[in-house]
Amino acid sequence: MTSTLEATVIDTVVQPGDGALVEVPAGGRLRIVDLHGNQAVDTLLYDAHDIAHRYSAFDTVREQGAVFLTTGSRLLSNRLDELAVITDDTCGRHDTLGGACAQESNVVRYGEHTRHQHACRETFLRYGAPAGIGQRELGHNINFFMNVPVTPAGDLTFEDGLSAPGKHVELTATRDVLVLISNCPQLNNPCNGWNPTAVQLLGWWD
Repeated sequence: MTSTLEATVIDTVVQPGDGALVEVPAGGRLRIVDLHGNQAVDTLLYDAHDIAHRYSAFDTVREQGAVFLTTGSRLLSNRLDELAVITDDTCGRHDTLGGACAQESNVVRYGEHTRHQHACRETFLRYGAPAGIGQRELGHNINFFMNVPVTPAGDLTFEDGLSAPGKHVELTATRDVLVLISNCPQLNNPCNGWNPTAVQLLGWWD
């Protein structure tokens, strides 16, 4: 039997503000490790053979009747197909409502002085470009390790994360998927503990 170490096909560290585009074949597993704790990892999924067939936060929440993601959560597409499943999670809760930071939203939320700060939307566009992923292909994303409670009035609040050093979440692909990642550089709210840090990507497949 092949050992886990020998079967590892991806082992890379993504610095804050950087990103990655990973193609994971059906049955493959991709693990995201929060190396230092309290770091948000913005993530989008696409059918590797049809990028118009992509992750839908709306359908994922509606079909499962759950606002937060954890072990067993099925990540559904805009066509109600399963793209991947969360099969291992040592953090316990992940956000899929808060969206990705952008230079425009930073200005609205935090002031004009943040206009030139880097943001996840720019990372998505940079790393998604080789696969043809542009602005029209971006939608509401998953924020792994990010804590965005929903108030009784239905508002979203950005709070300190629930993660810790070494916590991880693992996806198993149901079909061939592209996983587009931005390791969030946000400095203006506590989603990264006011100090963005690196994460690790590990992947196992044939």
